Amino acid sequence: MDVLQPRRNDGSARLEALAKLPVFWALEGKRVVVAGGSDAAAWKAELLAACGAQVQIYAQTLSETFEALLARGAAHPQGTLTHLPRGWDATIMSGAAVAIGDCEPMEEAQRFFDAARGAGVPVNLIDKPMLCQFQFGSIVNRSPVVIAISTDGAAPVLAQAIRQRIETLLPRTLKAWAELAQSLRASVNQRLQTASLRRLFWERFVDRVFASSDKPARELGELLLQDADELAKPSSLTLTNGRVTLVGAGPGDAELLTLKAVRALQTADIILFDDLVSPDILELARREAQRMPVASRADGKRTDADDLMIRLARNGKRVVRLKMGDPMSCGRTGAEIQCLERAHVPFDIIPGIPAAGIKVARRSVSAATSNARRMPDLPQLHA
Repeated sequence: MDVLQPRRNDGSARLEALAKLPVFWALEGKRVVVAGGSDAAAWKAELLAACGAQVQIYAQTLSETFEALLARGAAHPQGTLTHLPRGWDATIMSGAAVAIGDCEPMEEAQRFFDAARGAGVPVNLIDKPMLCQFQFGSIVNRSPVVIAISTDGAAPVLAQAIRQRIETLLPRTLKAWAELAQSLRASVNQRLQTASLRRLFWERFVDRVFASSDKPARELGELLLQDADELAKPSSLTLTNGRVTLVGAGPGDAELLTLKAVRALQTADIILFDDLVSPDILELARREAQRMPVASRADGKRTDADDLMIRLARNGKRVVRLKMGDPMSCGRTGAEIQCLERAHVPFDIIPGIPAAGIKVARRSVSAATSNARRMPDLPQLHA
């Protein structure tokens, strides 16, 4: 068996069904057309211009909101907003990257859709999902970090509520950090020739981002590049060996994982997991991570995780050994730790909620609820 390409867990889906494919589309300098002068059309035009698009608006009249937008101009330096005071026709589709229509009645909307499709232009008709090849989601803007949320039109208010919660979680300074990363990427790629070294650099960068509530200092870029130079030195032993992390998956509910456990899953190269670990927990790992079951197999035999962990780590892999419950409550963990110590493989342990502890807690809550129901009503006190 090739230790660098362990088999995946074919029994659990790597990606569940998607209602729509999320795509981030570059529109800088591209011509897009908007038909209609309503407030709804103004929002779409503003969004497109903020992406650097050259927006042409075809409408006899514009709403006050649209007039104010034209007076204000585009937020993006390459974005433009041009009003052409006439109705649309099929000729406007030629060369357009996107077509947006706010058309009434339905017959006109259908004609707009057909004209765009005939010209090979992706089209969206406002408030007419059956005539939309793509949709706009609720946006969290920390550009160049952009997050879009969609409910496939089922619950727009829910998407807005999710956006509001994400807004509270992500600091405003994230924009400055992302811009710093953007400015460093080319230099980092020149200094660090391997994907492993680059990933280690950016993981350290992310640690800085979320350890601070301030914008990055001006001199930080040079300091980070010096760190990259240190990583690139042949004498650096940082990646001579990989690392093993023993992670507790808890009682099986992905929401009961610790933040540290989720972080380990999202930075792992390979995940060795017990058979009882749920697909929901494995879904939290990064897509590129290889997954391999190491507990009981269909033939009743066991895959020996000890030697496998050591070989993977010695090949520079970040290995997560994912166990149900808490790792230290599992009898095999002690033996695995001894093997790792004898092989001088670095490791750490991330506890999980013991499954037995959850059962005891549920019984306690159930008993307390039952006792509360049996308590007699207290006499009312009168002043």
